[in-house]
Amino acid sequence: MAHQWRGVIREYIDRLPFEASDPIVTLGEGGTPLLEAPALAKLLDVGNVHLKFEGMNPTGSFKDRGMTTAVSKAKARGAQAVIAASTGNTSASAAAYAVKAGMTSVVLVPAGKISWGKLSQAVAHKAQILQVKGNFDDCLRLARELSDNYPVFLVNSVNPDRLQGQKTAAFEVVDVLGQAPDLHAMPLGNAGNISAYHLGYREDLELGRIKKLPRLFGIQAEGSAPFTKGGPVAKPETIATAIRIGNPASWDLAQAAKTDTNGGFGAVSDKEILWMHRFLSQETGVFVEPSSATGAAGLYKLSKQGELKGLDQVVITVTGHGLKDPDWALKDDRGKKIKPRKVAAAAVAVAGLLGLEKNR
Repeated sequence: MAHQWRGVIREYIDRLPFEASDPIVTLGEGGTPLLEAPALAKLLDVGNVHLKFEGMNPTGSFKDRGMTTAVSKAKARGAQAVIAASTGNTSASAAAYAVKAGMTSVVLVPAGKISWGKLSQAVAHKAQILQVKGNFDDCLRLARELSDNYPVFLVNSVNPDRLQGQKTAAFEVVDVLGQAPDLHAMPLGNAGNISAYHLGYREDLELGRIKKLPRLFGIQAEGSAPFTKGGPVAKPETIATAIRIGNPASWDLAQAAKTDTNGGFGAVSDKEILWMHRFLSQETGVFVEPSSATGAAGLYKLSKQGELKGLDQVVITVTGHGLKDPDWALKDDRGKKIKPRKVAAAAVAVAGLLGLEKNR
């Protein structure tokens, strides 16, 4: 009988702070594909590019990796409710895993700053959703205060159990490639993901599974770029809602990841993000939400500056599925809504519209 993927805790239990007897709350997260992207490799002028497609997780984003570990630990500690601040993906994940665990979930989202695709997931999983009059940073401050003073368990990335789950993505990259890539890039928001990849690759190095650390690059949106600006951004603004965060909770861990791997931070405009969002869909077959295209957009910017010369193996994490925020895919380069053409229900009419000639 073929082996079915069992979720990241069971697959990597010898490398996570769990025992076989511990309660495990899983939806089968992890085991996401590492896809070759020759069109992107050509664009970046590097040897090989692989996309770690985290949109294939159960709720459509990388957040599920950390949520399985956070909610499992919460259940082990007897928690009855979990709380999370979110720009969208965390709310969807926390709500789904809370349902699986038999818990109540409370999610705090910035008022008017969350895509309907993500909000619908939290609603579907019966989360108690509160729209906070403020941005993500206000939501996280409030969630922490509530967790410190009331009987709710915080499951944001400031929870160290989250990073333990998220580090498994690095293990999976090495499992497939047999080595570490030369460079690994990803979107950068609250900075939990780059911190977790650093943790995972560092553990692989210490275990002798890899011979070197990959250079880790975190890419932000220009309107929400505290790492490149050197400090918090009071009012972050970008169409990339998942990374619209001005005061990252994992600031120190991200700085350590950059320093330890000789990596870097970058920032790209919304226009550059949307261009790459469309390129990934049309040239690689991978449909991601705009925020998820940020890592690839940042590398394209670096490649045009000659910064990627000589690289053979590049991995880019695309963090969330395109159905999370589909509205942008339905617009053209000028921001106008794309409407399918209408045609009569006749083969000759369709052929004429497509410029096809009849078989002889």
